[in-house]
Parts: sequence; structure tokens; C-alpha cells
Amino acid sequence: MNTEKINIAEKLSLFSDHWNPRIVGELNGQHVKLVKFKGEFVWHKHDNEDELFYVVNGEFIMEFRDKTVLLKANEFIIVPRGVEHRPVAENEVSVMLFEPTSTLNTGNTKGELTREQLEKI
Repeated sequence: MNTEKINIAEKLSLFSDHWNPRIVGELNGQHVKLVKFKGEFVWHKHDNEDELFYVVNGEFIMEFRDKTVLLKANEFIIVPRGVEHRPVAENEVSVMLFEPTSTLNTGNTKGELTREQLEKI
């Protein structure tokens, strides 16, 4: 078990691409990931995993089939398993994710944005 502190800004400075989560920690079968969003992601759902999206900086809209939720820095949302959703960011946003290690970023919608193997930083 690593007991070293993690500097989020430092980790975010290590990459600039979008929609490609990096693993920065692990606890209790959960990955802590950092990712940058810009543009529209794909509609998808996770049948077996809940996801937590915490906005580090910037803002984005989480679209659901029946509503949209604007998330700003220091806010988070939990997307329950089985709920279709799509993150959309007009400008770049940095997000921390908490999700089970089994979670595939595009859930049930595999495509060019799917990341099967995530880099640990």
C-alpha cells in the first residue's frame, strides 16, 4: 500500500489528451482516475458499476435521457449503474473518477473512445 500523497495538479500536468483516463490510485476495489474532457463523449451505461465524477477544474454537462446536470469545480455527481449518460464539455475540464476496477470507460458502447488498458501515473 502506497502512503505517499498525490498532487492532483501535478498528475494532470502529465497529459493533455481528452477522454483517456489515467489511474492515480486504487482502494477497496476502486480506481481513482484523472481524465480531461472536451467535446461530446458517447452515450453509454454501466450495467454493474456506479460512477462518481468529481470536477477538479472547469465545468461540464452530464446528459441523461431525461435531463442535463451542469457540474462545476468542486462538485460531483454519482451516476447509478444502468443509467444512460453522456458527458459533454464545451471547454476542457479536469475530472476525477471513482469507479470499480472493472469499469470500462465507454460501458456498453465500445468504439474509438474505448480504453481497454489504462495507464497508471
